[in-house]
Amino acid sequence: MPSKPICESWFSTQRIQEDLYLITEPHYYWYNRANLWLIKGQTQDLLIDTGLGVSSLRQYIASLIDKPLLAIASHIHFDHAGGMHEFDHCAIHTAEAEALRRGDDYEALCTLEQGWVQEEHFDRLPHSGFSVEQYTLQATEPTQVLQEGDVLDLGDRALEVLHLPGHSPGCISLYDLRSQELFSGDVIYDGELLDELHCSHIPTYIATYERLQKLSVETVYPGHYHSFGRERYQQILQEYLERRRQPGCPSERLATSEVR
Repeated sequence: MPSKPICESWFSTQRIQEDLYLITEPHYYWYNRANLWLIKGQTQDLLIDTGLGVSSLRQYIASLIDKPLLAIASHIHFDHAGGMHEFDHCAIHTAEAEALRRGDDYEALCTLEQGWVQEEHFDRLPHSGFSVEQYTLQATEPTQVLQEGDVLDLGDRALEVLHLPGHSPGCISLYDLRSQELFSGDVIYDGELLDELHCSHIPTYIATYERLQKLSVETVYPGHYHSFGRERYQQILQEYLERRRQPGCPSERLATSEVR
């Protein structure tokens, strides 16, 4: 990688609510830059997604953690699961647990051939000697394997695991029924939705969005870009379904044939 300055801090933090922090990696390309959500609970803290893993997130958030912490990957892709290896307690959906165990760069979208991790995506280096060519998803044994309907109890709030595939087989979101908040990962966000990756499946994504249309949501805390409310949530769902349900669209024909 050409010589670039080394950043003083790879991460930045914004306090969203008393018990909610948004952590990002500001020196990384905005298009792939993930939102990492730290939820402070009464008996347990929860970290949703761990970023690239190129700098120590565990050390960075140490001053914010005062109780047991569970780190969750919303799915296996490198921008969300790259830092999972740092945490003693970590969880991922069962559909992608084996990919995390293997450190599967292909499923994480971070092989050089796939082209998702590029030199120009780093405007500063996370540390001396960093090289894109050496970037890999570190193999990690999940201490908890998540399933649809699992409930994560933080003492003063509970978050339900929703298995919502389409972007990838193990995509999950976490839903707080009481506050009607959705931590959506890459299932829904206000930007270009990626549904043509090798791990994506458009008919499944359509089914996921039809399910989400029936879910009462007041606020979405997504895996990328900015948060949004109920109206925008429904609008994104409807726009996607209208686009992908177009008569004659290959995905529409496939979805129809699968129903038969």
